[in-house]
Amino acid sequence: MLALALVGAGAVGTPDATAATADARRVALLAANPYERGPAPTVASIEATRGPFAIAQTTVAASSVSGFRGGTIYYPTSTAEGTFGAVAISPGYTASQSSVAWLGPRLASQGFVVITIDTLSVYDQPAARGTQLLAALDYLTGSSAVRTRIDRNRLAVMGHSMGGGGSLSAANTRPQLQAAIPLTGWHSVKNWSSVRVPTLVVGAENDTVAPVSSHSEPFYTSLPATLDKAYLELNAASHAAPTSANVTVAKYSISWLKRFVDDDTRYEQFLCPAPRGTAIEEYRDTCPHS
Repeated sequence: MLALALVGAGAVGTPDATAATADARRVALLAANPYERGPAPTVASIEATRGPFAIAQTTVAASSVSGFRGGTIYYPTSTAEGTFGAVAISPGYTASQSSVAWLGPRLASQGFVVITIDTLSVYDQPAARGTQLLAALDYLTGSSAVRTRIDRNRLAVMGHSMGGGGSLSAANTRPQLQAAIPLTGWHSVKNWSSVRVPTLVVGAENDTVAPVSSHSEPFYTSLPATLDKAYLELNAASHAAPTSANVTVAKYSISWLKRFVDDDTRYEQFLCPAPRGTAIEEYRDTCPHS
């Protein structure tokens, strides 16, 4: 990171001195965490439909890639603060990227490069979707038009339903990932004790497709006790809850990605102590996070 100099600081107690002190504090924070992006978060900022970064998007044609069936990239237009972490998101069984498209601009405007993907077949099982999520990340960092905007060491996966199961498979395959977020995930495998990636498991109380008792809850409990992990159960919500704009899903996904992809401890306040509210049926965690 480039060193920053403070110029023209006035005497103590003057407006110039106050500004200089604030600048010095900001420089110290950036030195402590060079991946921090954007202003200090508030409840309002993480619940907003758009974050502080202006964004653009580009289509990835299926014919231009291998390992997945193309998708859409959403990305911050300015790299004045540096490069960004990246997130790949998979849809669920029989679904296309349109089912998770709302997450693209929502996350990108908070300071991430995001790709929502179409899978090679809409009938692909979770393990195949996990492989395709990793292929999408490799494309993003290796040959995409936005590769220079991305820090290849700060990557994450998300997905809905079988795509959520796919995010667990991807995390298990590639422990170098910084975060995983299965959204009302479905997977025939219930034991994820070998996962080493910080994981936020999101379930829905009224899910009849992937009931929490046989999917999200065993996923969470099987993850190592020593892992940074959390379980968020959406109150009175169905399996499809993450497929349309959902403040609770967005709020805690943003906080989880910021905390573990960007190592931004400013977002710890939204995760620890365990959040409560009418939208949350249950929340479990391993606070404090490492």
